[in-house]
Amino acid sequence: MSFSLDILEYSKLLELVSRHAQTPMGVGRFADLRPTESRIKLHNALTAISETISINEEKQISWSFSGLEDPSDAVAILKIQNAALEPNLMLEIARVCTQALFARSSIQPEKEAAPTLWQIVEHIPPTLLAVIDQINKKLLPGGEIDDSASPELAKLRREINAQKGRLTKSLESAMRAAGNAIQDEIVTVRNDRFVIPVKTDFRGKVIGVAHGFSSSGSTVFVEPLEAIEANNELQNLKGKEEREIARILFALTESLREQLPAVEAAVDAVAELDFIKAKVEFARKFKAVVPEIADDETLYLTDARHPLLEENLKVLAASRQQLAASNSSSEIVPSTFGLSREHAIMIISGANAGGKTVVLKTAGLLSLMAISGLPVPATAARIPFYRSILADIGDHQSLSANLSTFSSHMSNIAGMIRECQPPSLVLLDEAGTGTDPEEGSALGVAIVDHFRSKGAQVIASTHYRGLKMYAANDESIINASVEFDDKTLQPTYKLLLGLAGASSGIEIARRFGIEQSVIDSARENLDISAQEAEDYLKKLQTETKIATDLRIALEEEREAVALKYGSLEVEAVKKEKARKKEFESELANAIDEFDRQSKAFLQTLEDKALKNKLEKERQSRKAELNRAVIAKVAEAGSPRRRMPERGAIPTGSPFTTAQGETILAIGSKVITSFGNIGTIERLDKEVAEVLVGGMRLREKIVNLQLAEQPVAEARTTVRESSTSGLSRNIDGYDIPAELNLIGKTTADAEYEIDRFLDEAYMSSLPRVRIIHGFGTGALKNYVHHFLRGLAHVAKYGFAPSDQGGNGATIAELKG
Repeated sequence: MSFSLDILEYSKLLELVSRHAQTPMGVGRFADLRPTESRIKLHNALTAISETISINEEKQISWSFSGLEDPSDAVAILKIQNAALEPNLMLEIARVCTQALFARSSIQPEKEAAPTLWQIVEHIPPTLLAVIDQINKKLLPGGEIDDSASPELAKLRREINAQKGRLTKSLESAMRAAGNAIQDEIVTVRNDRFVIPVKTDFRGKVIGVAHGFSSSGSTVFVEPLEAIEANNELQNLKGKEEREIARILFALTESLREQLPAVEAAVDAVAELDFIKAKVEFARKFKAVVPEIADDETLYLTDARHPLLEENLKVLAASRQQLAASNSSSEIVPSTFGLSREHAIMIISGANAGGKTVVLKTAGLLSLMAISGLPVPATAARIPFYRSILADIGDHQSLSANLSTFSSHMSNIAGMIRECQPPSLVLLDEAGTGTDPEEGSALGVAIVDHFRSKGAQVIASTHYRGLKMYAANDESIINASVEFDDKTLQPTYKLLLGLAGASSGIEIARRFGIEQSVIDSARENLDISAQEAEDYLKKLQTETKIATDLRIALEEEREAVALKYGSLEVEAVKKEKARKKEFESELANAIDEFDRQSKAFLQTLEDKALKNKLEKERQSRKAELNRAVIAKVAEAGSPRRRMPERGAIPTGSPFTTAQGETILAIGSKVITSFGNIGTIERLDKEVAEVLVGGMRLREKIVNLQLAEQPVAEARTTVRESSTSGLSRNIDGYDIPAELNLIGKTTADAEYEIDRFLDEAYMSSLPRVRIIHGFGTGALKNYVHHFLRGLAHVAKYGFAPSDQGGNGATIAELKG
C-alpha cells in the first residue's frame, strides 16, 4: 500500500482531530494512526464511532477522561519484580483504572447494541475494583499515606505526635529559663531536629548542640542537652514510620502487580475509548459522517468539505469578527462528485484560483480519513477500500536536487506509476504542466490514460484544451469545471459536473492587479480559435447556470404551492371539527330534551309498577340514544357515510317542494332526525309533536323531513328490505330480527324480550324470531305468556322446522 500522506497534509489532519482527545494516550493513538491494511480493523473502527454516537444520542451514555495522566511509566515499574511504586504513580494507575471500570459499567447494559465497544472493555475484570478501592482508601489525593493505612502506622503517628508535644513543651521551658538569650520564643526545626533560636551573643548561656545560624548571623539554632534524647526518640519513631510506609506501598504495588494484565487492559481501554470519543467530537464539530466502505469501487461524496481549509476559514472568520475587518464570506463551499468503475476519470477545468486543487485535495484527504477509520466532513460518503492514494499536487522543484518544475512533476508521476496498486485513487494537479502546451497536453492525456488502463480512478485538473477535448469525446469520462461569475469576475468555487470550464486567465490576471494595458495587449495577441473556444465555454457555463437557477426557482414554487394546499387542508380540517362539535352539541341537546320529557311523563303516573317499568325503559332508551349519538358522531366524521346537517334538506330531494320549502301540517308523514317515520299530531311554533309507533316525540320543525310516500308504502318498502331478517335502527345501523334467550332466566328474559320487541316495532320489522330452546319448557311458556299480552304483536307461534321448530317462536308485529 502506498499513500501520498505529506502532499495531502495527513499529519496536519491528525493533529486537528487529536485536539479533541483528553489523554496523552489518545493523542498518541492519533500520532501513530495510518491508513489500515485490514478491512476487519477498519470495519471495527468505523462501527465503534457509530455505536458511540448511537448510545450517546439515544441513551445519553458518555465518558470523559479529563485530567488523566499517561501511566505507562508506572506500568513499566510494575513489570519489574520487587520494585515499589511511588504514591503519585500508584494514584495515576488508580485513576485510569477507575475511569475504565466506570466506562465498562456504562457500556455493559448496552452490549447488545454496542458489541464493538463492549469488546474493548469486557476484558477488564471487576475484581480490579477491590484493589483500586484499597489504594484510594490508603492514599490521599495528594499522595500522602492515610493514618488508617495500617494499625501500626496509626500507632506510630500517634506516638510521633505525642513525642513532638513533649519535646515542644520541654523546649518552651528551656526558652523561658534562658530569658533574654532567646531571639524569638518559637520552637523551630533544623536538620529534622527540634531546636530553639538563641542570640549569637548569648550562645554560651544555652548548653547544647548548634545546628546552624540564621541568614543574618544574629541567631544560632541550639538543641539543648536535655532535648537530645527526646529528639533521638522522635527520629527513631520517624524511621519506623518510613519503614511502615514503605511496607504499605510495596504491598499495594504487589496487589497491582498481581492484577497487571487487568491494569494493562484498563489502560488500553481508556486510550481506545478516548481515541474513539475524539473522533466523535470531531464529527460533531465538523458535521462529519461515518463513511460507508464500498465493495464496488464507487467513490461518492455529497457536500464534501476539506477539514483543514474549513478550520482555517473558521479561525479567519473569528479574527475578522474580533477586528470587524471584513464582511466577506468565510464559509467553505462544499463539493459533490463521484467516480465508479464505469466512470473512473474526472477532468476538472476552469478558472485559476477557482478551487480545482481544493477538490483534488478534498477527495484525497477524505479518502485517507475513511480508510484510517475517521469520520469525513460530508453529508454522505461512500469510499472504496483503496490500496493506494497517490497525488501530484503543487510545485516540487528543488535547486539542490537539480529539478525544475516540469522535471519534479515527471519524477513524482514516475514514482506514482511504479507504486500504483488498484483499487487506487490518483490525483493529478495540472497534468503535463511546465512545458510546451501541445506536448504537455498530449503528455497529460497519455498519463491519465495509463493510470486508467491500470484500473485506477483519476481526478485531474487542467487548463489544456487537449485534456478538455479528451474528456468531452469519451462518455465514460466525467467532465467538470469550477464556476466563474462573469458579473463579479470572481470564482464561486462551485464544482459543476457535465461541462468543461474556461480558464479565464486574463480576467484573473486583471483581478490580481496587472495593468490594463497589459491585459488589452494579451487580448489582442490571443489566438482567435482559442478566444472562440473560451467564449463558447463561458456561454455554455452561463446557460447551464440559468437552467440551474430556473430549476431551483421551479422547485421553490412547487414547495410554495404544496405549502398553500397544505394550509387549505388544515383549514378544512378545522372547519370540519367545528361542524362536528356543533353536531355533537345538537345531539346532546336532543337527548337532554328526551330525558326531560320522559321524566315529566313519569311524574304523572300513579301506578308504581308501571312507573318502575317505564323508568327502566327510560334508562334503556337513554342509553340507546347515547349509543346513537356516538354512532352518529362517528358517522359524521366518516367521509364515506357523511349525513346532511340537521335541518338541511337538499334542494330537489323527494322531501322538498320545487321552491325548496318544506310543507308540514298536522297529519303529515315525516322522517325524524333519527330516521323514523311518524305522524305530526301537533304544531307549536318551532316544535312539532310526532307520533312514532306508540311513542310521542317533540322535534324541532327544521329537523323534520316530509315523507312523500304513504306510511303503508314506506312500511312495505321496509318489509321488503327486511326479508333477510335485518332492519335499520335509530342510529343508522342494522339490527338483527332475532333474539337468542338460551341460557337466560325468565327474569333476564323479560327485559330482553321487552327491549327487543320495542326496537323491532320502532324499526318497522314485520316479524321476529325468539330462540328459547327446548329444555324444561319454562322459558318457552314464559315467552308465549309475555307475547300474549303485547298490543303490537299480531300473532305468534312456533317456528317452521327449518327455522328451529319448537325451539323458537315467530312473532308477527302489527303494521
